[in-house]
Amino acid sequence: MSNLDRPPEETNARALSRFATKAQRALGLGGEVNIYVTSSREMQELNRRYRRKNKPTDVLSFPSGAPGVAGDIAISLEIAATNATEIGHSLATEVKVLILHGLLHLAGFDHEKDKGEMLAREIAMRRELKLPVGLIERTESAAARTAELARKPKAAAKKAAVAKSGTARKRSGISKRGGRRA
Repeated sequence: MSNLDRPPEETNARALSRFATKAQRALGLGGEVNIYVTSSREMQELNRRYRRKNKPTDVLSFPSGAPGVAGDIAISLEIAATNATEIGHSLATEVKVLILHGLLHLAGFDHEKDKGEMLAREIAMRRELKLPVGLIERTESAAARTAELARKPKAAAKKAAVAKSGTARKRSGISKRGGRRA
């Protein structure tokens, strides 16, 4: 059963609205927040239109300049379901992680520019709201793993080549010194 097939009470509007209100209060963010749960295709269109990135994304935030309105948050339910399955928690939990991330952006935080301020605040809020690992932490740890793999390919390729040459020698009956084995 995929996360999209789970019972609707797990991600019902009332439960998510209660969570968003609680998180918004804890963050000290005033004003109305609208949360739009949509498809990856629509998220790709929004991401292309507003960020000039032609790919789907899990969450987008749109701060408002209007009095009494903090802004809007858009969430891809498909990406949230995939993330939840990969991480091993419920779809509702993943949507809450994304809501928190969006609220932090509406409050003025920007992890791409703020030298860790949003990360620190997300960690504190996540703990207060009893949520698992946050979006920024996941993204940064994935980036670190990718960077580590990028540094290691030469060693991995060399090991593979050595292993392959050893296998080829065994098959041909040639020893390391170049002579044939008996």
